[in-house]
Amino acid sequence: MEVDVFNMQGEKVRTVELPSRIFEATVNVDLMHQAYVRQMANARLGTHDTKTRGEVSGGGKKPWKQKGTGRARQGSTRAPQWVGGGRVHTPHPRSYALQMPQKMRQAALRSALSVKAQEKNIVVLDELKLAEAKTKLMAEAISRLAGISSALILMPNNSADYDLVYRSANNLPATKLLLASYLNVRDLLGFDKVIIPLAALDVVAKYLG
Repeated sequence: MEVDVFNMQGEKVRTVELPSRIFEATVNVDLMHQAYVRQMANARLGTHDTKTRGEVSGGGKKPWKQKGTGRARQGSTRAPQWVGGGRVHTPHPRSYALQMPQKMRQAALRSALSVKAQEKNIVVLDELKLAEAKTKLMAEAISRLAGISSALILMPNNSADYDLVYRSANNLPATKLLLASYLNVRDLLGFDKVIIPLAALDVVAKYLG
């Protein structure tokens, strides 16, 4: 698949051929869904907690004697049926982490990138750089490259060379900067356009190629 390469002014400078193994792979919707569910599950903290009857305070004394009162027998005021008592079958700290083999995760990314390529939502950039850290300059560049669509911008690395870009794009609501090595299904499917500098394309090709 051959696509145009643009500069930050939105001008076509040349063309480049995208790796067919990555951008023309067989689209597996079920695999993408599995990768998405895994990512969302792994993001859950699982720190929720409730107290059982053994953890709440009070209730050490039997409310009334066992027999002769005409009332139902009770052993503690901290039992679940009492106000202020413990809770039954409620959440406790746990891990929601799901496992998925690396080859399956990579195949899911190839499927997502292939979908973007089929929909012509891959924008290849020759070089990601700004002369100064200004949100206005970054917004204008993204507008030329992606129009009014939301954009995911892949960064080759987090070196100081991209500090101006990061500071300029950090406040844009429909834009996200992401290291190419951190590419994931959730972000790929959550943004309309994917802007990939040539240096970041090399990182993606090295990981998925």
